Amino acid sequence: MSEAPARILVVDDESSITEFVRYNLRKEGYEVDVAADGVTAVNMATVNSYDLIVLDVMLPGWDGYEVTQRLRAAGITVPVLFLSARDTELDKVVGLEIGGDDYLAKPFGIRELVARVKALLRRINTSDQPDGATTGTEVIEAGGITLDEATHMATGAHGLIDLTPREFELLAALMRFAGKVLSRDQLLRDAWGWEYLVETKTVDTHVKRLRDKLAAADLDPSLVETVRGYGYRFRLN
Repeated sequence: MSEAPARILVVDDESSITEFVRYNLRKEGYEVDVAADGVTAVNMATVNSYDLIVLDVMLPGWDGYEVTQRLRAAGITVPVLFLSARDTELDKVVGLEIGGDDYLAKPFGIRELVARVKALLRRINTSDQPDGATTGTEVIEAGGITLDEATHMATGAHGLIDLTPREFELLAALMRFAGKVLSRDQLLRDAWGWEYLVETKTVDTHVKRLRDKLAAADLDPSLVETVRGYGYRFRLN
């Protein structure tokens, strides 16, 4: 018995874009719905079960960031791929920090969009497999930190470490390979599954924030070491 095709919601106020994306994603075998504004998108995502949302940032009314925040606040964890004409590093970091899973700048090629859609859906399917290598059921201990991937909680000697999902995933990747140097490209892939994201400065921004969170939890921020010219390493005591 074949699996049901993934269901995707495409949100953009330009009908030419939604129709173009819908046509090409349907060619790939996906079920595709469209919405032209943020309020409609939230209503549809609340009523229907989607595997992925392709979401324009610049929407009338609720923009893409607010849509994502409202979805996350409602407990809807569906992956979000942002589309935006704003292509600065800050825009990308903001989008990913509030709960987005990837960020694609306009204008984009349809092959790149399809590749990113497939990568995100593959990541979901892999995380759902009970026998996968990194299924989110591992407990890792290193440097005085205990990290539980099943509950997405990290704790130190003084209790819970307040981490965003992105920071947690980054710490998990570093701790999983404690003592080994990981390049920025490796961290993009291993921590977040962003196989097609080129801008590795995103890693630097998240490492800085992760170190700040470790310091706030009375942990040594230098546990995450910079290896100049190579990347980062979680230091073994």
